[in-house]
Amino acid sequence: MNRLMQACPLWTDLYELTMMGGFFRSGVAERRAVFDLFFRRIPHDGGYAVVAGLQDALRFLSDLHFEPDELEYLSELGLFPPGFVDRLADFRFTGDVYALPEGTPAFAYEPLLRLEGTLLEAQLVESALLNLINFSTLIASKAARVVQEAGYDKVVEFGLRRAQGPDGSFSATRAAYIGGVAATSNTFAGARLNIPVRGTHAHSWVMAFPDELSAFRAYAESYPDSCILLVDTYDTLGSGVPNAITVGRELRARGHDLYGIRLDSGDLAYLSIEARRMLDAAGFTSTRIVASGDLDEWIIHDLLSQGARIDVWGVGTRLVTGGHDSALGGVYKLAAVERNGHLLPAMKVSDNPAKETLPAKKQVWRLFDGNGTMMADVIALADEELPERDGCVLGYNPHHEYQRKDYAY
Repeated sequence: MNRLMQACPLWTDLYELTMMGGFFRSGVAERRAVFDLFFRRIPHDGGYAVVAGLQDALRFLSDLHFEPDELEYLSELGLFPPGFVDRLADFRFTGDVYALPEGTPAFAYEPLLRLEGTLLEAQLVESALLNLINFSTLIASKAARVVQEAGYDKVVEFGLRRAQGPDGSFSATRAAYIGGVAATSNTFAGARLNIPVRGTHAHSWVMAFPDELSAFRAYAESYPDSCILLVDTYDTLGSGVPNAITVGRELRARGHDLYGIRLDSGDLAYLSIEARRMLDAAGFTSTRIVASGDLDEWIIHDLLSQGARIDVWGVGTRLVTGGHDSALGGVYKLAAVERNGHLLPAMKVSDNPAKETLPAKKQVWRLFDGNGTMMADVIALADEELPERDGCVLGYNPHHEYQRKDYAY
């Protein structure tokens, strides 16, 4: 894992290396090329994606080099033309990267990242860049949807134990924070990335004591100024909330207060409404109610529509794994390549219009109205001015040209 994070060039698909070997043998390896990284479908049935992963991508490119043992491994494969592995000994990425900033809304078919370099270096980094940006953008987009539904400063990412391995959990926490979550339970990511960390206790804490009340008292003794009690181990409304109120009164007698309770199972709408009523009746109107348990934006929307009284949402599995969308589906396609000293457009043609690519070196113009509200993105050639007609920008769908609209900005 450490070598991957330090930019191991073997973190790629074999066909990238075989193509590089072919470029080298054909004498075209040092030709200039332009590649676009983009996606074709917005994830999570949403209206936009949120770009993430750029920092890791740039770190990968800046540190990229082959170690002696990696060159030896490639030689032992016996796949590559003479001299190719020797050429890789002094390999460094020397190209240029143009990208949307992390946290930026993005849409289908527009380049999240444009890479300009030699065919050799641009081809090597395809798989790694897609891995870094696809996953992070997927999770940041999911987080933005959850936060938009739940409310800002109300979501804590709880997904460490359900994420796809150690790097998956770290990357997911970072991306979720870019997407808008307020904090994480992942202390490793919190320490490395300076993200606020939050946490309560598990059911095992309650079960480790003779009874629920003694467990709550022990926790309150340990953390009197940040006491959040998990109230659903046995009977949420019959014992959990009443015992939490008892401990809350004891905390107040010592000059502290009950910070919150957590619900992790059952009918969260009903339980939160009743818990709020009980807490308020006992004078704990500022005590927060935290909810967790396989939540996502759809469930949060449903709970709020039922009148749930939840102040903080702990969202884990369906956030850090992407939920129903397990991958972004981003692609990395050649947009231009040098021939006879000129950078010429390149385009993939397909019987499926959705898989055709937009040729040439491009840029994205983001249009705002007079109130500063975003209206649209326009993909244009890198060296052209904004296309105007009668003072407006004419935008159209390249796959369905009858879909056209004028934007006054």
